[in-house]
Amino acid sequence: MTPTRVAVYIDGFNLFYGLRDRGWTRYYWLDVLSLAGRLLRPGQTLGAVRYFTARVMPDASDPGKQDRQNTYLDALATLRGLSMHYGYFVPRRDRYEEKMTDVNIAVEMLCDAHADTFDTAILVSADGDLTGAVLAVRDRCHKQVVIAFPPGRRSNQLRRAAAHVTAIGADTLRNSQLPDVVRSAAGYPLRRPASWR
Repeated sequence: MTPTRVAVYIDGFNLFYGLRDRGWTRYYWLDVLSLAGRLLRPGQTLGAVRYFTARVMPDASDPGKQDRQNTYLDALATLRGLSMHYGYFVPRRDRYEEKMTDVNIAVEMLCDAHADTFDTAILVSADGDLTGAVLAVRDRCHKQVVIAFPPGRRSNQLRRAAAHVTAIGADTLRNSQLPDVVRSAAGYPLRRPASWR
């Protein structure tokens, strides 16, 4: 029997906020390739893994935020087979708002489905705004979409559109961590932030 080809699409901020809301900072140093592999079922083979995020803006209440995220993104950049896709932040009255992640996920998932690079897509998100993209992949491209909800997050819209849903639990996260020190492409040590232990 031919293995089912799987592509994984990870909404970085949706996953991060699920971890944050649970107080699971110890799982922030996440190896998303390892996570993707742990979401597969028997008979499935992992193809593309795409990670979607944006670089955070300076935050006077948390001066180390940018450095922690930059270190983490640099560590992810060492993972062979991971594609990273960036949105951006725009200023609002009293905060910054992240832009482009939903659009980037929808475009990549639809383009990959149209190019027939997967049989099943796994979407790691609970953002109901992605329901339209999931329905298009399902109904127009005739592909299955599985939703893997981040900790503590759910969307009834996505649940109804998906072929299957699952929730990412603590055991999966615990077993999908990067080494405490990752070497950059240039050989520099990238260390897990102390507050993420």
